[in-house]
Amino acid sequence: MYQGRTMFKIFRACKMRPTRMGFEPTRAEHNGLAVHRLNHSATSSCALPFRRLCTSVTFRLKMVDSQYYLPNDIGISALDCSEAFRLLSPQEKMYAHYLSRASWYGGLVVLLQTSPESANIFVLLQRIFRKQTPAQLEQVATAAGLSSEEYQAFLVYAAGLYANMGNYKSFGDTKFIPNLPKDKLKALVWASQAFQEQPAEMEALWDSCSCLLYSLENRQKQLGLGDKGITTYFSGNCCLEDAELAQKFLDSKKLSAYNTRLFKKEDGGKACYEVRLASAVLHEYQFYHLNLKHKHFALVASVTKCPAQPLLKENLFVNVLQAYAANENQRKMLEEYTRSFTLGSIDAHKEGSRYWIKDKGPIVESYIGFIESYRDPFGSRGEFEGFVAVVNKAMSERFAKLVSSAEVLLPELPWPQEFEKDAFLKPDFTSLDVLTFAGSGIPAGINIPNYDDIRQTEGFKNVSLGNVLAVAYATQKEKLTFLEEGDKDLFIKWKGPSFEVQVGLHELLGHGSGKLFVQDDMGKFNFDQSKVINPETGEPVSSWYRGSETWDSKFSTIASSYEECRAECVGLYLCLNKQVLSIFGHEGQDADDVVYINWLSMVRAGLLGLEFYTPESKRWRQAHMQARFVILRVLLEAGEGLVGLEEVTGEDGKPDAQITLDRSKIPTVGKNAIHRFLCKLQVFKSTADVEGGRAFYDKYSTVSDTGAHNFLRLRETVLLRKEARKMFVQANTRISGDSVELVEYEGSAAGLIRSFTERFQDDAEQLESGLLELSKQDAPCWC
Repeated sequence: MYQGRTMFKIFRACKMRPTRMGFEPTRAEHNGLAVHRLNHSATSSCALPFRRLCTSVTFRLKMVDSQYYLPNDIGISALDCSEAFRLLSPQEKMYAHYLSRASWYGGLVVLLQTSPESANIFVLLQRIFRKQTPAQLEQVATAAGLSSEEYQAFLVYAAGLYANMGNYKSFGDTKFIPNLPKDKLKALVWASQAFQEQPAEMEALWDSCSCLLYSLENRQKQLGLGDKGITTYFSGNCCLEDAELAQKFLDSKKLSAYNTRLFKKEDGGKACYEVRLASAVLHEYQFYHLNLKHKHFALVASVTKCPAQPLLKENLFVNVLQAYAANENQRKMLEEYTRSFTLGSIDAHKEGSRYWIKDKGPIVESYIGFIESYRDPFGSRGEFEGFVAVVNKAMSERFAKLVSSAEVLLPELPWPQEFEKDAFLKPDFTSLDVLTFAGSGIPAGINIPNYDDIRQTEGFKNVSLGNVLAVAYATQKEKLTFLEEGDKDLFIKWKGPSFEVQVGLHELLGHGSGKLFVQDDMGKFNFDQSKVINPETGEPVSSWYRGSETWDSKFSTIASSYEECRAECVGLYLCLNKQVLSIFGHEGQDADDVVYINWLSMVRAGLLGLEFYTPESKRWRQAHMQARFVILRVLLEAGEGLVGLEEVTGEDGKPDAQITLDRSKIPTVGKNAIHRFLCKLQVFKSTADVEGGRAFYDKYSTVSDTGAHNFLRLRETVLLRKEARKMFVQANTRISGDSVELVEYEGSAAGLIRSFTERFQDDAEQLESGLLELSKQDAPCWC
């Protein structure tokens, strides 16, 4: 019995398997502000290492550092769902409204999951913009000495903080800082009406976050574990060994890591680990003593109750939502979700997910909880998200046809029949127009739930987010990088339709295919040990998942990218099927062009993926882009002139690159290469062969300056010509009398800012106080 705010409270303590299609970045001509302001982050003591680094700045360093700013001309688009919302019945609109409120309030926990300073920066911005709109604040900024470019940079930074629910990019995990001098931003804060009314509070708020807001020390440049970066899934003194030990403990107790965070403390000279569950109820401490790797320690399973009682408005989540649920499955789903969030129970969330799967073809679709593990450095803990969307019936018909054809298409995949699920459980596959997507970013498609035991035996759902696709891939010819001139018009024409095909195959038959060999706690196998042969060795299968082991817990740090790579390969492989192309309305030459652009897009995305690789730590920061780079490496390795990648000089005299793809060799050389690679991926996954799978995947993930292609140098070229990822402005809903109204905003930084300030205006002060209290409680843990 909770309101939307309850969703925030119950997530106090804080992907699985990767299950979504990410967007590829493209290119932008930056406004130039970033390059000449590299030193302004060194104005505070917390940036001393960066100041020393900047004393010998080269052009190469300037190129790299531009990735820590959002350019003033970044693409910002409004997600249009007005027509879909208009067609809803009054009951459906109420259901969508209250689900959206629950999602938005729950989504605030992402601030606490992202970085120690994110919540404080969010509150600082909210307090400024609640008192003055972006238009009103512009006059204040001018009087405070900011140029128009600097004020726009501030608005873009604020919009980016809202869009990513933190100060690290949701796609790539790189920090971004304001693209204006720190003293100028401070002057604006001091001149704001919010500061004039509450100077002591605003100064304290600025002091709490301004240092980290601008700092680009090496560890703070990206998310990561230990000395690799910043994370709030683990206390600052945790390392990879701690994460591995905790995972073994959780597995031994049959506990899920999805809704947890790990905090390490010293107790009498021994390591004591505290696992915090996302729960609204304060549980008694449970002490476990165990000896792992000859290291005796006590692990504490604790649940900390949120003290921010003003955030609660009881009875919304159950009483109100249940009143507008369309059927019994939805009502039971909501009951189980509430039980999950109240008790911190993943088993309850699984039950809710089972009812969600049974809710076939709803007009208003939704899912909520700790879902994706992309941003957990260890790959086991889920980031919160909640979405509400409306079915696009016309587009959904195509996906329904693809589902009907799945049992014919699955046998075409390159692994033996024994490595495929015993039965294909036909899922819902719908095209949706997003009304609300609360979290750190919006994907193009989703395959959920992520629980392997449910997916393997009970089913799943697929969704394609149509209004996201409609604006995410709008491309201008002059901004298309790394393609031959003759390919650009064809790319613009067929990029959207080809990606629609890829999303469908990736979600349904990529994430939806393949069997995991399991021996349960009773010793029972889900496969015949005596008969199933490993096609790579010719020997009987000798490894499998045991008991509570899952794909995520076994493959941990590579699980997300590995699975995305497998799903992307399924899309490439099956898009060659004429039946698939016909389902999406493509025949003859058009079908051939769709295949060509789909493969060309993947090759180009592999090159663009180098933006998301960090040479200093030799670490990939984004699962999808690592996967696409791996596929590029596989296709280059295939040889025979299939893919060409050449370093050239651009018309502007700067380094450039050019990609070529021989379309005549896609059905032969290309298909054979993906066939071999995809089979290996599935075999390693099915057999829980972590050692073999990691070595295989790491080989293709390596970025070096040796070999046929100097990928480290190509990375610099990619950074030089990159475009910032688009941001989306989402509508709000509000009750007016007995009806629900849709409140829309313009596709701009100002529009995105207004959407957030109006989203939480009913109880803003209580909400902000609660966020600051939660942030303050955990602050000592990050040192």
